[in-house]
Amino acid sequence: MTQPLVDRHDVELAALAAAGGRREFGELVRRHGSAVRGLLRRMGAQASLADDIAQDAFIQAFERCAEFRGDGTFAAWVKRIAARLYIKRVAKEARYVAEVENEDAAPATDPAGLVDLDEALKALSEPERLCVSLCHGAGMAHPEIAAALNLPLGTVKSHVKRGLDKLRARLQPQQSLGSTQHVG
Repeated sequence: MTQPLVDRHDVELAALAAAGGRREFGELVRRHGSAVRGLLRRMGAQASLADDIAQDAFIQAFERCAEFRGDGTFAAWVKRIAARLYIKRVAKEARYVAEVENEDAAPATDPAGLVDLDEALKALSEPERLCVSLCHGAGMAHPEIAAALNLPLGTVKSHVKRGLDKLRARLQPQQSLGSTQHVG
């Protein structure tokens, strides 16, 4: 009796997919598809573009499945493929333009006081959002991001630091309800 796909480890599924196992690869897509689309959305892709790029990333992953060695997680591997595809798409469409920073915006929270990370990321400039998402969402190192975006390493580090500082400031709980806020 064969082991059900849901009980198999990603490395085993990837090895079976590399041997032509479409069902096994389908299980990997089912497991990690939403995480890949979520990363792309956090990087700035609209829903339909995130879906398209995620699909392209999984096609590339299927074609290159034999290259996956299990050194990291399959999810991280396919997220890196997706992130690189998104970067290429952004560069190709020449949409890599910094957005106006909105320093005075209130923290993005829902009525229950929960933080909306996606909304907070929208307040970052596009370079900051890309660098933070690649670093903390796709698990890419600063030198990898610099190479992928064709930016100096110091610029990438600055974008990540500034982006994280802005996110921390934006997402921190308000100090007290009785304090006055400056509205400008």
